[in-house]
Formats: sequence, C-alpha cells, structure tokens
Amino acid sequence: MSSSGSRRPFGSRLREAVAARGRLCVGIDPHEALLREWGLGVDAAGVREFGLRTVDAAASTVAVVKPQVSFFERFGSAGYAALEEVMAAARAAGLLVIADAKRGDIGTTMDAYAAAWLTPGAALEADALTVSPYLGVGALSTAFSHALAHQKGVFVLAATSNPEASALQSALRGTQTVAATVAAEVVAADATAAGEWASLGLVVGATVDLAARGLGAFERPVPVLAPGFGAQGAEPAHLPTIFGDLAEAVIASESRSILSAGPKDLAARIAERADLYRGGSHG
Repeated sequence: MSSSGSRRPFGSRLREAVAARGRLCVGIDPHEALLREWGLGVDAAGVREFGLRTVDAAASTVAVVKPQVSFFERFGSAGYAALEEVMAAARAAGLLVIADAKRGDIGTTMDAYAAAWLTPGAALEADALTVSPYLGVGALSTAFSHALAHQKGVFVLAATSNPEASALQSALRGTQTVAATVAAEVVAADATAAGEWASLGLVVGATVDLAARGLGAFERPVPVLAPGFGAQGAEPAHLPTIFGDLAEAVIASESRSILSAGPKDLAARIAERADLYRGGSHG
C-alpha cells in the first residue's frame, strides 16, 4: 500500500517501517559520475532511469529512500518531472520518501515550500522534508504545523558533518550549543506523546562528535536522519556507540556505498547493507 494511504502520524509510520525493514535509508543521488558509470545520460532521462532503478532495487528490502533534490533540479523542469515520477513510484511501492531539499526561509515563502513538498496530492509530495533552521527555528513553525496537520515529517539540520559547520553549531548560546538549542526547539514543537516517535526529527551526521555539539538524550524518541554511513566512514556496528541514547530512532543514510555497486548488483548491495543494520533495530 502506498505510504500516502495512511492517516497515521509520520513518526508512527516511520517506527513501524523501521521495525519491519530495518533502519537503512537508501540515498538516491544521481550525480554525474554515477550516471556515467551506470551507462546513463547526464540528463533528465538519465536521472529518471537511475531513480526508478534504485526504487525497484530498494522496494522489497528497506523502509526509506532519500532523493537528493539537487541532482534532479539541475535539469530544470524535465528534472523535476523525473523527480516527481521517482518519488511517486517509491511511495506507491510502500517506501517512505524523505525529500532531501534542505529548504529554509521565512513567512509565506516557507509556507509555499511546505505546501509543495508536504501536501497530500501535490506533484512533489514526499513523506518528509529536510529543512535548514539557520534563519531561526521559529521561521519553520508553519512548516512544522503543516507537516503535523498532514501526517508528514520534517528533519531539521542540527549537527552536520561538513567542516564549515563545526564552529557555528558548536558555538555557545548561553549555556547550550547552537546545535543543542536547535534540537531543543524542534523537540518542543512536537507534542507527540511520551514513548511515541516524534514526527519532527533532526539531521545529525554519523561522523559528528555529538558531545562537542552538545547533543544528548531527549524526553521522547526523536527520529535522527544520519548521513555519513558507508562511504564517509561510519559503519553499522558503530551506530550504538556513536549515537548512544539517540540510537533507538536513528535512520542510517547511505548513498555512494550502495549506488557504486551499479545497476546489476544494486539490489544485492542494498540487501547486504540492510542486513547489517537490522540487528540494531528497535521497535
């Protein structure tokens, strides 16, 4: 059944999907080098084929896929049409789709981004959207309310692994780091009952020093989208150590480590990597 067929909160659907299929999220990142390696054109038709093949390979194995919007956007309207088709195919196959668009703005502009990505029936409908809080977490409030009203999710950038982020995200704002302040405000914006997974989550890189960013346990399970596994160095066996009290609700994102297998071996590589995470899944 399509993930759009349920009116249950995103956090509940994500928790159920992780319990059933494990915590691996397959990134759909059709950058130019991979398109060439796969024998595809560096164009909208190429990213469409790349995306649909990845969906087919992932559909029976994992719970979540994460298209990186920029790799489709570079081809203009045809690229967006390809993205719409890929996301619709993924959701029809029962996958949860996180649109990795990292949107962030104020007022009616943020409202429009939320409507574009998180409205049932919209051309770009996803199950969740990545957003940036660095115009202030409060600027995202209408996106949060829109997501919660439509049983969707939002993942807010809190602690990212790029070197440029460390000074900003580790900076103190009073007694808390900026990253910890962002996290606390996101957690406070979701009134999910204790014990249930929230629908407003965080992006926290698997190669980040969580202590340096001031991140620790929350009052309820908060989904954490964690890039950095696979090609960037973090491995499934490291997950409990890296995330500690946050590990229960971590969604581990891999792209290059999987996509580099090529189209013929893609399904086998996804199954292999997914198996490595299932032992640490929690219901």
